[in-house]
Amino acid sequence: MQLEKIISISGKPGLFKLVSQLKNGFIVEDITTKKKASISNSSQVSLLDNIAMFTFDKEVPLFEVFENIAKKYDYKPTISHKSSSEELRAFMSESLPNYDVERVYESDIKKLAQWYNLLQKAGYITAESFVKPEAPAVEVAEETKTEEKAEKAEKKPAAKKAPAKKTAEKTEKETEAKAEKPAAKKAPTKKTTKKED
Repeated sequence: MQLEKIISISGKPGLFKLVSQLKNGFIVEDITTKKKASISNSSQVSLLDNIAMFTFDKEVPLFEVFENIAKKYDYKPTISHKSSSEELRAFMSESLPNYDVERVYESDIKKLAQWYNLLQKAGYITAESFVKPEAPAVEVAEETKTEEKAEKAEKKPAAKKAPAKKTAEKTEKETEAKAEKPAAKKAPTKKTTKKED
């Protein structure tokens, strides 16, 4: 389920989908009526993807709680957010058995039920919605290929340096040989003949 772009706006009923960004705000679309509206940057907005619910040992992402509810209710609507306190607490115990009774308020449970029903009505709650994408595995494979290429690239220059060394050695030998040759050449000696008196 794509919750990244689903938001709750303080002071506005319902849930909205972020459509695009403006210079000083956003264009949002009501997930049930599909009506678009603009909101300013100063609006208090909560991304559903960033919300979690307290249990006694950890915080559980809202996505997982929705998944629990969906499986329990066979992807159909759940209880009304206007249900009694007892019904809401029982609903919460079924949805998140280990939830922190002191930190999860009744108002939170009402929001949970309301948001779930809104998402279900808008078509966001389906069996396919909760399938985890397998994209990270592909990324890992690509990273491995990139690392292999980098290793090969590192090995290649080292192999190329060896011939350069030989060339340098040859040049040094040739220079030494040239330096020795003039010294080896002796100037021709003139034979002097003594004239007899």
